[in-house]
Amino acid sequence: MTKMTLGAHPFLLGFDQLERLVERTAKAGNDGYPPYNIEQRGETRYRITLALAGFREEDLSITLEDRQLVIRGRQGDDTDGRVFLHRGIAARQFQRSFVLADGVEVAGAEMENGLLHIDLKRAVPDSVVQTIRIRTGKETGQE
Repeated sequence: MTKMTLGAHPFLLGFDQLERLVERTAKAGNDGYPPYNIEQRGETRYRITLALAGFREEDLSITLEDRQLVIRGRQGDDTDGRVFLHRGIAARQFQRSFVLADGVEVAGAEMENGLLHIDLKRAVPDSVVQTIRIRTGKETGQE
């Protein structure tokens, strides 16, 4: 018995791209840094919040390409000759990725008290009913 993939199921036409998105998300295994929350802030609004203590706005970049939201952070080395007896505050670069569904757009981003908030909104598609006319063989030139 062969295993049927999501894109190959006869009732799911055109969902092969969804299968690729699931695979891409699984491969983007993040190491847990930085920690983040995802909130639903209404029926069509979401917020991703990343805890980025010590990062400045100029240390961060947010890009959206092919429905993949990527947040990158890189801190400069500002030790200035200081000698640390213990260094427990992370000062490292990171990359965190989120795959967005069709119709989800980035509404904006803001930095507040060491937290980066990225607001998302989902467009509600219009409900469309389309009637398909059935042609006869005579109309198509076939007999």
